[in-house]
Amino acid sequence: MSSTWMATRAWLLMLPLLAIMLAVIGWPMVDTVRLSFTDAKLVGLGGSFVGFDNYAKMLTSSNFLRALSATTWFAVVSVTAEMVLGVLAALLLNQQFYGRTVLRALLILPWALPTVVNATLWRLIYNPEYGALNAALTQVGILDAYRSWLGEPATAMTALILADCWKNFPLVALIALAALQAVPRDITSASLVDGAGPFARFRFVILPYLAGPLMVALVLRTIEAFKVFDIIWVMTRGGPANSTRTLSILVYQEAFSFQRAGSGASLALVVTLIVTILAIGYGMLVRRAAGSTA
Repeated sequence: MSSTWMATRAWLLMLPLLAIMLAVIGWPMVDTVRLSFTDAKLVGLGGSFVGFDNYAKMLTSSNFLRALSATTWFAVVSVTAEMVLGVLAALLLNQQFYGRTVLRALLILPWALPTVVNATLWRLIYNPEYGALNAALTQVGILDAYRSWLGEPATAMTALILADCWKNFPLVALIALAALQAVPRDITSASLVDGAGPFARFRFVILPYLAGPLMVALVLRTIEAFKVFDIIWVMTRGGPANSTRTLSILVYQEAFSFQRAGSGASLALVVTLIVTILAIGYGMLVRRAAGSTA
C-alpha cells in the first residue's frame, strides 16, 4: 500500500474531527474577529463597521494598561512561587521517610479541588469578620484587629496569589517528582562519594533532569495564570478599586457587564494574541532545552 494512499486515508478518517473543530472553534473565532471591527452591542442590531477604532481605544485606555499590569504581576509572582514551592515539595517527597505515600496522596487534593470551591474556601479564610487567617494572626499577636484582606487594594492581589499558589503548586510538584524518579541512583551516589554538597548535587546532577519537565510546567502555568478568571471573579470580582482586575475580567465586563460586544471582542483577541505569543515563545524554549539535553 502506497504512502500516498495511507496519508489520504488518514486525512479522510480525521475529516469528522476537523469538521467539528471548525464548527466549534473556527466559526466562533471568525465571528469574534468580525465583531471586533464593529460597534455591536450584546443585544440588538449587529452594529456598524468602525475599523480599528476598538483596538485603538483599547490599547490607549488606562483600564487596559492597568489590567495588563495586574495580569502580568499576578502571572509572574504566582508562577514563580509555584515553581519554587513545587520543586521544594518534590525534593522532599522524593526522600525516604515514614508517611511519604500519605503525603504524596494529600498533595493532589488542592490541585484536584475545583477552582470555584478553592476560591470560596479562601474567601472564607480571608473573611474580615470570622476568617481563620485573622483569628490566627490576632491570637499569636501579629495583628491587633481583624483586617479585610480582600477589601484593601494593598493586600487583595497578594491574597489572590496565595490562594492560586496553594491550588496549583501541587501540579508543578507532581511533574518534578515524576522527573526525579528518572535520575539514576548511581549518579547521585557517585556525587556523594565525590563530596558534592546539597546545592552542587541539585545544580549539576538533579537540575538537568528537571529542566525539560519544569519547562513544560512553566508553559502550562504561565498561560493559565495569564488568562486567569474564575478564582479572581469569585473572590474579588476585580476589586477593590479595580486593583485585581485582570485582562480576562476586563473582557467579561466589557462584553457582558457593559454589553459592548465589539469592544469586548477586540480585547479578547488581544488577550488571545498575547497568550499565543507566550505559548510560541515557551515552545521554542522547550525545544531548545530538549535539544541541549539530547
